[in-house]
Amino acid sequence: MVFEPQTSKSSASTDAAATERTKILYLGGAHDALLNLQERLGDDIELVPLSSSLRALALMGRGDYAGVFVDADHFSEATDVGRLLQNDRILQGMPDGVVLLDADNTIIWGNGRLSEWTKQKGIVGKKFYEVLGGPEILGPDYCPFQTALATRKSSASVLRCRDNKYYRLHAAPLLDSGEAPTHLVVTVHDVTAEMLQHQKLEAIHQAGNELGDLAPEDVSDLDYSERVALLKENILHCMKDVLQLDVIEIRMLDLETGDLRPLMAVGMAPEAAARKLEAAEVGNGVTGYVASTGKSYICGNAIEDPLYLEGCAGGRSSLTVPLLLQEQVIGTLNVESPETDAFTDSDQQFLEIFARNVAMALNTLELLAAEKAAVAAASVEAIHAAVAQPVDDILNDAVNIMERSASVDPELASRLQHILRNARDIKRVIQKVGQNMAPTQAHPSAATVEFRPLLAGRRILVVDADDTVRSAAHELLDRYHCYVETAHNGAEAGLMVRNLGPGQQYDVIISDIRLPDMSGYELLMKLRELTDYVPLVLMTGFGYDRDHTIVKARREGLKFVLYKPFRLDQLVSAIEHTIEERQGPGDVKLADD
Repeated sequence: MVFEPQTSKSSASTDAAATERTKILYLGGAHDALLNLQERLGDDIELVPLSSSLRALALMGRGDYAGVFVDADHFSEATDVGRLLQNDRILQGMPDGVVLLDADNTIIWGNGRLSEWTKQKGIVGKKFYEVLGGPEILGPDYCPFQTALATRKSSASVLRCRDNKYYRLHAAPLLDSGEAPTHLVVTVHDVTAEMLQHQKLEAIHQAGNELGDLAPEDVSDLDYSERVALLKENILHCMKDVLQLDVIEIRMLDLETGDLRPLMAVGMAPEAAARKLEAAEVGNGVTGYVASTGKSYICGNAIEDPLYLEGCAGGRSSLTVPLLLQEQVIGTLNVESPETDAFTDSDQQFLEIFARNVAMALNTLELLAAEKAAVAAASVEAIHAAVAQPVDDILNDAVNIMERSASVDPELASRLQHILRNARDIKRVIQKVGQNMAPTQAHPSAATVEFRPLLAGRRILVVDADDTVRSAAHELLDRYHCYVETAHNGAEAGLMVRNLGPGQQYDVIISDIRLPDMSGYELLMKLRELTDYVPLVLMTGFGYDRDHTIVKARREGLKFVLYKPFRLDQLVSAIEHTIEERQGPGDVKLADD
């Protein structure tokens, strides 16, 4: 049987044809002697003997032969070769490269794609790796051709060429009736875009890790603005080196007001960076839309897009993604370009990944700052708790001594007044030092105490014989920046009120209804002898009030009673209402410092 090649060489010049003998490949067999093919064809035909049908295919690929004569003994092989030749046009249309290699990795046939990629003509007869310029084999199989021939199974690997091109190859042996394979069919797929994307993702992942890699010791000596400046520097480095972006804007979302506050802006016009924006789908540009919806937005043509507000001078396209922390929008990340349609879906994917890293890094800073604030607050509370009762004891002893000795020794009375002032200043100094130690711009809501303006700076006297109650008063009310003092009994409370000093008074006095030396009603009457207005709140359990203290006190104007055990919000409410009773709801005048 004879196969004629489908080749453009048929248009060779008649002059060349006249000077060269026509060549036919000859795959002989048992019928050679009977056939005597050379004699039959004559001297104008040159027979080129072959050892295998695959060798015929290799030589036919060079286009120098008019056909192939195959003996009947090789009919099955010839059919396969003929089918491959007939499918040559189909293989040439494939996007992947297909080549046939011999045992020496020599190309004996190809569909043209590899020649196109390497810009080389006539790759048949050349070594496969030489055609690709000696690529680096990245695995997983570092000897894929040898493996395929030795194991009779397919093998695969990835190659990296010098021009930063990547190819994934798959080598399959041609198996023939149990004999060791000597030829491979190799498919080659260009995976450059895939590999470069993977490398970029890896780089973004690494950059994200470095972005949030802020150990407590790295920021322990930095204030909040310095910590943010450090983060900005890391973000800018990653954006330029990894994402190759030069125009960047990050805004943080105020979850209470909806304002989008600028955190950093590089390459943005000053008026754009200072522009007031809110999280709203309309009227606040692309940034407001993204913050409101939580969806990324590609503006391909800034001139035609109604959402776009000019950011960088001459900006023609932008990409804006949300900063998400546990699926909650906490801000936006915007990049811009002077070119139209500069950003793709792939760019969006990369920026979204990076934006999540930015959000986590910002959260890490907040947590570290909150940790620092919590440590400072805990330290201050511990110090305050340790000195609160001893300072109260100093106050109690001082007023007792003052009452006994003031009329005898005026100088002693003056010194005792000085002791009283200094003892009270100790508490105030501790509170102020604690407020200064704690960072002021990083207080997650879960770690902060609600600010109560009516309580801040108020002087409160708690009268109870129980040490636990007096200590709890400090613990509960100091956090609201109240100045708490305590007394053990009614007489001591009277001395504390009497010796406050000119113009000084307690904003609220909280007392148990049963004191060691008198009832709550008797305390009220005693205090009225010392001051015109007694802001008294009584505490009681649910037992029987045999002296009718509460009833009698109410007749004298008592407004508030706390029933033990009471909640913190009930205590705070009683104190605030007592203050409002005297000064009016709108008056939040603080006690003198």
